[in-house]
Amino acid sequence: MSKQPDVLDIAERLWTGEISTSESHPMRTWGGLAEVADGVAFTPSFANVSALDTDEGLFLVDTGSSLMAGEIHRTLREWSDSRLNTAVYSHGHIDHVFGVPVWEAESEANGWSQPTVIAHDALPARFDRYILTAGYNGIINRRQFNIKDLEWPTEYRYPDRTYSDHLNLEVGGMRAELHHAKGETDDHTWTWFPDRKVLCCGDLFIWASPNAGNPQKVQRYPREWAEALREMLSLYDGPDGGPDVLLPGHGFPVMGADRIRQALGDTADLLDSLVDQTLALMNQGARLDEIIHAVTPPPQLMERPYLQPVYDEPEFIVRTVWRLYGGWWDGNPATLQPAPERALAGELAGLAGGASALADRALALLESSTGAEGNGPDDAALRLAGHLAELAWQVEPADPGIQRIRQRVFEARAEAATSTMARGVFSWAAQESDSHHHRQA
Repeated sequence: MSKQPDVLDIAERLWTGEISTSESHPMRTWGGLAEVADGVAFTPSFANVSALDTDEGLFLVDTGSSLMAGEIHRTLREWSDSRLNTAVYSHGHIDHVFGVPVWEAESEANGWSQPTVIAHDALPARFDRYILTAGYNGIINRRQFNIKDLEWPTEYRYPDRTYSDHLNLEVGGMRAELHHAKGETDDHTWTWFPDRKVLCCGDLFIWASPNAGNPQKVQRYPREWAEALREMLSLYDGPDGGPDVLLPGHGFPVMGADRIRQALGDTADLLDSLVDQTLALMNQGARLDEIIHAVTPPPQLMERPYLQPVYDEPEFIVRTVWRLYGGWWDGNPATLQPAPERALAGELAGLAGGASALADRALALLESSTGAEGNGPDDAALRLAGHLAELAWQVEPADPGIQRIRQRVFEARAEAATSTMARGVFSWAAQESDSHHHRQA
């Protein structure tokens, strides 16, 4: 049996910067369990599960993915033998909502009452959409996570009860306050347990730059996200005081009121800054391209160990703000009704002296991007190399030399990328080039 991680030790070392989220990635499957407060257990997984023991059974916030549901159940069973009374979905992403059937089967076998599943009103529509777009979601998640055989599910455990704005519960003598928020999703719930001084925030804090700009997923809501974080901070002004323990949907617990205030406040400040800068430029008539390269996250916030761009990136959040407030058109008149990409690539290749000329220039940019004095690759050169390699490949996708250059360029882009999002797309492009090369060989 592999050694289980010391959850609170890792949390402490992450906070102090002794280890980084690049080493201890918040989207990693960890295993193990920590009792973070009296009667409160936390199990770190690809999506975390928080469990609170009450006089009438367990109360879960999130239930895990289909792959980890059995292991999470076994881990929690070593901590408590109480039946599952209530489960709350923090939102409808599939890594959070597939654990309930394991508990239901146990309840049926033992003759126990079945658990009640609670979520926001918008969550069932998310499941409906996932069924409608199962093929697309399978494709983009294979690309994002580099999982070649991922199949998107089409059967879901819908909630038994939903709510609109907030919902106050009492389960086994324990109070639970559910609050709706828009953030990573439109169906998010954060849950406050005033008796235990525990706040379960879902994915509104994930030990990384907020997942507010995922390039392959539906709309995110960064301004509303910041407002939700500030509403959580307002708990400290309430009659019960604020949380002593913050349990996120990904990553590790944040222990202590001062750290929780800092983590929530810094995340809100980052989101507000990106929104404010983007809207200011939009109100001046700037195009999306100009805005992407002009908006800069506050440097002091990007030094925080819990805001590193290891999953999403601030640059992608800028695009989310544009899409939310400005629509899909980027402001370039040529892209409103564009020519086919391959036709444009052909014209540019002709002007350059052929597709190989574009590919050779991409290779030269790649080789010049190694950086001086160990400063790392030159991002501007890598970005240009990506454009030119893609143009060349659009014109001559069967040319082995162009395939190899495209593969090298996007392998380099993947290696230089800090975020899961970017690394997944660039790795996919490199593999696509390699696949074409082998098919032609």
